[in-house]
Amino acid sequence: MSRTLADETYVGTAPASPDQGPRHRWWILAVICIAQLMVVLDATIVNIALPSAQRDLGFSDGDRQWVITAYALAFGSLLLLGGRIADTFGRKITFLIGLVGFAGASALGGAATSFGLLVGARAGQGLFGALLAPAALSLLTTTFTDSRERAKAFSVYGAIAGAGGAIGLLLGGVLTEYLDWRWTLYVNLFFAVIAFIGGMTLLQRTPRDKNVNLDIPGTILVSTSLFCLVYGFSNAESHGWNSAATWGFLLVGVLLLASFTWWQTKAAHPLLPLRILLDRNRGASFIAVLISGAGMFGVFLFLTYYMQQSLGYTPIQTGLAFMPMVAGLMITNTLATTSLIPRIGPKPVVPLGMGIAAAGMAWMTTLDLTSSYASHVMPPLIVVGLGLGLVMAPAMSLATSGVTSTDAGVASAAVNTMQQVGGSIGTALLTTVSAGAATDYLAGKDPRNPAVLAQAALESYSTAYWWAAGFFAVGLVVSGLLYRRGVPRPDASTAPAVHM
Repeated sequence: MSRTLADETYVGTAPASPDQGPRHRWWILAVICIAQLMVVLDATIVNIALPSAQRDLGFSDGDRQWVITAYALAFGSLLLLGGRIADTFGRKITFLIGLVGFAGASALGGAATSFGLLVGARAGQGLFGALLAPAALSLLTTTFTDSRERAKAFSVYGAIAGAGGAIGLLLGGVLTEYLDWRWTLYVNLFFAVIAFIGGMTLLQRTPRDKNVNLDIPGTILVSTSLFCLVYGFSNAESHGWNSAATWGFLLVGVLLLASFTWWQTKAAHPLLPLRILLDRNRGASFIAVLISGAGMFGVFLFLTYYMQQSLGYTPIQTGLAFMPMVAGLMITNTLATTSLIPRIGPKPVVPLGMGIAAAGMAWMTTLDLTSSYASHVMPPLIVVGLGLGLVMAPAMSLATSGVTSTDAGVASAAVNTMQQVGGSIGTALLTTVSAGAATDYLAGKDPRNPAVLAQAALESYSTAYWWAAGFFAVGLVVSGLLYRRGVPRPDASTAPAVHM
C-alpha cells in the first residue's frame, strides 16, 4: 500500500544519499516488478487454459466461473487487510511470506486432481496475493524517495500492472498449447523463486508499527458479505432465483455489507475509512472501476470459450486474438490521462468510455458460428478496448485524487478491491444468466444434436454480452450524474498511488 515517505524507514541496502534512497534501489524495483507481474497475470492467465482444465477435471459450465472468481474474490476481499498486515508486521517479512504462499498455492493448483482442489488453490493464490501486492507497493514507495526517480519507478511499476493482464492471456495460450494447462500455474514457481532470492538479498527488515491495528471484525464482515453475494448469484443458475439458496445468500450478503459500513464508522482503526468514499469524483470513480471490472472479466471469460469451442481456435490463437483489444485500451488509456482529463475533466470522458464499451459489447451479440476474426471478432473487441481505456485509467487515478497522504495507501487498495469484487460478482452473474439462456434454448430440442448444442452456446454468450452492455450503460448514467464538471485540481499534499 502507498504511504507517505517522510516517516518511513529506508528499505534495502545502505542509501547512496539521503535524497535518493537505497543504493540497489533499481534492483529492488526489478524484484518488486517480478512479484507484481506474477500477481497481476494470474487474474487472466488461467482464462485461456480454462477449457482444457474443464475437459481434464470434468467440471460443469456452471462451476467453471469459480476457477476465476475464487482468486479474484479472495484477493479483492483481503487486499485491505493485507496492507494493514504489511504495515503492522513489516513489509519484508510480509512480502516473502506472500511469495512463498503464492508459489505453494500455485503448485497445489497445478497438481490438482479435482475441481475442488483447483478452486481451493486459486483461493489460496488470492489470499497470499493480498499479502504480496500491498507489501510490494509499500516497498516501492519507501525505496524511492527522490521525486524524479520515484516517478520513473512508478511508471515502470504501473506499466507492469497494466500489461500483466495481456501478458497473462498470451502466456496462458502458449503454455496451454505447447505444454499443458497446469503450467499456467506452475510458471509462478519460476517468478516466485527469482523474487524470493532477490527479496532476501536486497531488502532489509523494517520495524513493526505498533500504532497500526488490524480491523479483524471489519475484515470478517466484508469478506463474508462478498462471498455471500457471489455465491448467491452463482446459485441462481442451479437453484433458480426463487430459491432460498439464491435470495437468502444475497440478502445475507447485503445485510453483512451494511453491517460492515456501520462498523467502519465505529472502529478505532477502520479497514476502509468512509471519508475516502464521500467525495463525488472519488465515489463515481469507485463505481466506474466496479462496473468496468464486471464487464471486462465477462469479456475475457465468454470470448475465450466462444473462440475455442465455437470457432475452434487454439489456446495461443485465443491469446493473440485479445491483443488488438489491449492495444486499443492502451491508446485511449494514454490519451485520457495525458490529454483529455487534464483539459476537459472526467465528466465527458468516463461516460463516453462507458458508452463506447457498451456499444462494443452489443456488437459482439452478432457473432455466430461462421464469424471470421478480422471482419467480425476483432472490430468489436477493439471498440470495447477503446472504451475501457477511457474508463479505467481516469477512474483509478481519480479514485485516489485528493485523499490525504495518510489515506493514500488504503485508497489504492480500495480501488483494486473494487475491480476484483466487480469481476467476481460480474462473472458469477453473467455465468448464471448465460447458463439460463442455454437451458431455455435447449427446452424441447434434442440436446444430443451437436448443431443444437453449438447454437445453445451462442445463445448463452450473446446473453452474457447483452448483460455486460447493460453494466456499461448503467455506468454511463451513474458516471455522467456523479462526476463534477471541470478539470480536477491537483493537490500537492497527496501521495502518489499506484494500482495493483
